Amino acid sequence: MSGAPLHVLAGALCDREGRVLLAERPAGKHLAGLWEFPGGKREPGEAPLDALARELDEELGIALVEAAPLIRVPWRYHERALLLDAWRVTGWQGEPRSLEGQGLQWCLPMQVDLATLAPADRAILQALRLPPHYLITSAEASPAEREQWFERIVRAIEAGEQLVQLRLPLWPRAAVRELAAALLPLAHEHGAQLLLNADIEGAQALGIGVHLTGAQLATLAARPLPLQQVIGASCHDAAQLAQALHLEADFATLSPVAATASHPQVQPLGWARFRAMAEAAAMPVYALGGMTPAQLAQAHAMGAQGVAGIRGFWPAS
Repeated sequence: MSGAPLHVLAGALCDREGRVLLAERPAGKHLAGLWEFPGGKREPGEAPLDALARELDEELGIALVEAAPLIRVPWRYHERALLLDAWRVTGWQGEPRSLEGQGLQWCLPMQVDLATLAPADRAILQALRLPPHYLITSAEASPAEREQWFERIVRAIEAGEQLVQLRLPLWPRAAVRELAAALLPLAHEHGAQLLLNADIEGAQALGIGVHLTGAQLATLAARPLPLQQVIGASCHDAAQLAQALHLEADFATLSPVAATASHPQVQPLGWARFRAMAEAAAMPVYALGGMTPAQLAQAHAMGAQGVAGIRGFWPAS
């Protein structure tokens, strides 16, 4: 019998400059030399937030004041099963300092090299990096609407949206790549990320992200892009989420959560099934299908990174 997973709390301390605190695993420990978010094991009968407060006091000498759930990451190191329960920490008293001989560093999330983190902690970093909204272009857009969609995406990025998928199946692939290339300077200026739908080669050429289809998930054996280029994955069930994790995708969309006008024949998951699958996914998951920005708080309560969609997500003209 394997027993219950070891419940480990992790605190993502976020300062006013947007930096997060990372701790280096010391020599002699499992994964020594890799970086992680500070924290430690929950004791029997201890409330999660109490465990986090105790660990931050013991490890960094600070008193926890304010924290909110970020992501729960089920993980397995060989035969050892963990539940890494990460919280975003935005308030504390005292100055964090090393009390256990570990190295400490403050970093902007986008500047952290994922390869330097302990594998289970990579999902925590991605949850910090990824925004609450994931905008997807309309699959019905024709190539003749190129200028309208260019302006629409520009307005969205200038309004603060940071994650956009170019899903334009009616366009020639070269035209979609050209649109992405034209948007790249603005995206870089505003810290936004563009993803091509299914076009791995185009993403490689442009140095941007890709969103993998469900069909692609089944055909790939390994991550198709470097760690610095974001990968999303379209998932509809637990098996696809597991395959996305195997491919080291950075996030997934899980759909349809609710009934949609575009696919009325598809049975929606509902929030209860969404929550169960999202919390078992070990990666950030966006709720997709019948979503609007107004449902963000509900999605967060159900374990989602945020909400994704087409209708209702684009700024009005």
